[in-house]
This record gives sequence, C-alpha cells and structure tokens, in this order.
Amino acid sequence: MPANPAMPHLKAATRIVPVLGLGVLGAAVLLPGSVPLGLELGSSARAAAKPVVLRIGHQKFDPLTLVKFRGDLEAKLKPLGVTEVKWVEFPSGPPILEALSVGSIDIGRTGDTPPVVAQAAGVPFVYVGTSEPKARSSAILVKKNSPIRSLADLKGKKIAFGKSTSAHYFTIKALQSAGLSLKDVEPVYLAPADARSAFNQGSIDAWAIWDPFNASTAAQSDVRVLITSEGLVTNRDFYLATKSFAQENPDVIRGLRRETQAVSRWANRNDDKVVAFFSPLIKLDPSVLQVVVKRRDFSFVPFTPKVVAEQQEIADSFAKLKLIPRPIKVQSAVDPAFLK
Repeated sequence: MPANPAMPHLKAATRIVPVLGLGVLGAAVLLPGSVPLGLELGSSARAAAKPVVLRIGHQKFDPLTLVKFRGDLEAKLKPLGVTEVKWVEFPSGPPILEALSVGSIDIGRTGDTPPVVAQAAGVPFVYVGTSEPKARSSAILVKKNSPIRSLADLKGKKIAFGKSTSAHYFTIKALQSAGLSLKDVEPVYLAPADARSAFNQGSIDAWAIWDPFNASTAAQSDVRVLITSEGLVTNRDFYLATKSFAQENPDVIRGLRRETQAVSRWANRNDDKVVAFFSPLIKLDPSVLQVVVKRRDFSFVPFTPKVVAEQQEIADSFAKLKLIPRPIKVQSAVDPAFLK
C-alpha cells in the first residue's frame, strides 16, 4: 500500500509489531461547546512555553475524531506552546500503543486491553483519562443458520477477534462464563476488516467485535447476536500519553482533555448531529449508527481507583493465561497529576 502523506507516522508504528508481539491489525464540521484553553497560564509562562508539535493517534469512530474536525484545536492550544497538531489514524488500539512506544505519536485513545499488553511489554506511557463504560458495545456474532446456539457450543470452533484488543478480553470473559477457556476454541487473530470478510465468507464460526463493526454486522439479516458484552466487561476508552510528553507538557495534555470533554458533552446531547457527522465518514447507514451512538457515553472522566482495579483485573487475567510476559501493576502507569 502506498504511503499516505497525511499519516507520516503510520509506517513507523506498524514496523515494530514483532517487537511487541501485538497484532496489527469526510467532512469537516464545527461543533459548539468550545472551552477557552491556556487561561491558567500567565503571560510570562506563555512566553516561556517551548514550541510543541502535538501528534495524536485516533481511530475512525473516536471522540478524538470529533475533536479533530472542530478545526480549531491548534488555536485553542496555541497559548500552551502548541505550534501544530498532527493526526494519525489507526485501525485499532494495539497499533496506537506501538506508535506510542517508538515516539511516533504523543497521545492516543484505545480500548481497555491494549494498554495492559503494552505496559507488560515495557512501553513507557501513562494513563491520562478514561470514559464511562460502554458495556453493550461489543458482541459475539454468528451466522443466523449456525448450529451455535450458546457459548458452550463454541467449543472446538473458530472464533475471530483482534489480538490484544478489548475483544480479546471480552472473549476470555464470555468463555469463562460458560466454563470454557481459549484452549477450548480455535482463536483466529484478525483485524476488524479482515475478520468481517472471513465472517461473511463463512471461514470462521464466530466473531467477537466492538461497535461500530458490531452494530453494522448484526444488522445483516443473516447474522445473529450470540451474546453481548453487557455484564461481562466495561469496555471503557482510555487516553494515553508517552511518559516523556506527559512530564514535559502536562498543560498541553490538560488542554486537550478539556477540549475533548467539551466535545464529549456536546456529543452526548446531540445524537442526531453525531450520526450525521460520522455516517459519511465511516460509510455506515444512519439507522445503524443511531444504535451505536445511543448505547455509548462519549464522556471523558478521571482515572479513578475503581478504573485502576478494572484494568488490574485484565492484567491479572492475561498474566495467569500467559498472554503477557510478566505480571504488572497498573497503578505504576498512572500519573497522579492526571487523576482530576
């Protein structure tokens, strides 16, 4: 695939996959709800601020994508020393962590599992925020005429999901709820686009996937939802920054957080406008996208002890299953400066 000049860091990010062992998987609008940034800095502090190029990793259906298309983030962060904002799009969370690990981006948003795997691999990042749970946003899908009628029926079957993604952990929890484990099924590690193709062609028996892929595929007449993630996982979003960037530019991160919070509050109040924005961007029918938007909360919230405990549960589960090279303490990747 030819290099995309608008995504200068993607090549560097995907090149290091063997090192971490992680699977690699338009229109512009102005949104209301702007929050002035940089007012906490005095004139002398602004004058002393070092020039900063902020590089943000995001996915196509992402609160950060809404922030990107506001069109005024650079102006909002300029008082904090930001001279340019560069955006790099990724297909899923693991490549975002890979990019963070080599310094190709400074901050990004992923699901719950990629940070755990990355921390175990020694990626130097810190959590700088999270979201409300998206407990209904993932599901395990099968074909409507499939003989698989319960989770127990997955034994010996091929189930696809992204390695080291939130769907990976969701699959583990779903199988455990039926007295099964990954050893009882045949995992097929595929990125969303490849998994959808394999699912439609019938070369896999089931697919564990998140929204909007979940909603768009489940809407097909020949597809059946075997189980949703509700009651099994929280499916939070996580905002992560490299340790070096967080230490050197805490005000920039806080500024981006405030802008993201403002956009998230707007999004939670304007389902129809969010659908109108994303529908042409991700090429998804508005009626399907309405389902996605209604079952998620875009809110950006602090990284609390409760969230730390949730992430630690994932880490402990992956360590027990030897899916990460060593046990980790999630708390060590939490910077107290960003708990509020």
